[in-house]
Amino acid sequence: MRKLINSTYLTLDGVIENPVWTSPYFAEEAAEVAAGLTAGADALIMGRATYDGFSQAWPAMDESDPSTGAAFFNNVKKYVASTTLRDPSWKNTEVLEGDLVEAVAKLKAQEGKDIVQYGYGEVTARLVKAGLVDEVKFWIHPVIEGVPSFAGALSDVKATFELIDTRVFKNGVIVATYRPKATA
Repeated sequence: MRKLINSTYLTLDGVIENPVWTSPYFAEEAAEVAAGLTAGADALIMGRATYDGFSQAWPAMDESDPSTGAAFFNNVKKYVASTTLRDPSWKNTEVLEGDLVEAVAKLKAQEGKDIVQYGYGEVTARLVKAGLVDEVKFWIHPVIEGVPSFAGALSDVKATFELIDTRVFKNGVIVATYRPKATA
């Protein structure tokens, strides 16, 4: 069975939206972790907001430059959880039909590599609640941005995770990797 891995950038105060504050911290160590994540994946799952942002940014980037990651993002199979998107224009994008939990469970049961999801919002919260997220990577940046945006997405989700890896970059970013803790 494929793993579903969530990778989320956040500030010290829990802000995850519009992570423009990550740019100064995306150095060699971050590129190495990011490349490892995409090398192990053959699909992306995203909500509509992430799709809208990614589909505007990635196609404009140079796919011939391996440091951008654009070749992966523009060519990988992409699944979008949306009730309003009908005809996605970004190459290899499919809108998930029907119940999100059932659709993602079917994707995970297929042969293939890992499925990656970026950002943490309503879609991730529903998948965590359903027990479908196998791993979360929180990229904690040494930045304070303002009001945390995590609260709404997490309000009805109860889950316990165990730390499986920690990577501390020279620039102060910490990538903490967790997996759901088995319940007795």
